[in-house]
Amino acid sequence: MTFKEQVIQKIKEIPSGKVATYGQIAALAGSPRAALMVGRILRHSSESEQLPWQRVINSKGRISIVNMEYPAELQAELLREEGVRVEMRAGPARNACMPACQEQRGSQGASMAGGSYYIDLAQFLWQI
Repeated sequence: MTFKEQVIQKIKEIPSGKVATYGQIAALAGSPRAALMVGRILRHSSESEQLPWQRVINSKGRISIVNMEYPAELQAELLREEGVRVEMRAGPARNACMPACQEQRGSQGASMAGGSYYIDLAQFLWQI
């Protein structure tokens, strides 16, 4: 089984109401230093694979997605629907949109620029 296939399999195993980190998925797929590759695999996956992409976050518990098609706000909302407590913390987001991006995204870019979404890993991290 390829690394990509293992990543997809592990992401599908994350239960509803839990999250996993990019690094955690990489380690479970056999390459603990390949967290960035997990992000790339998610970004390039097709909707037909039906991956619960919203359940994968960074190691700090922050939603770090930078994708105009699937913004952080959507990921936060999907996690909330699964019972995951997501909170907005004030301050500039690490990957905040620049003014031109905010114009394109409208209110989504504006809210992302005001802070970041966080999940309490102690409570919601998938324990394997």
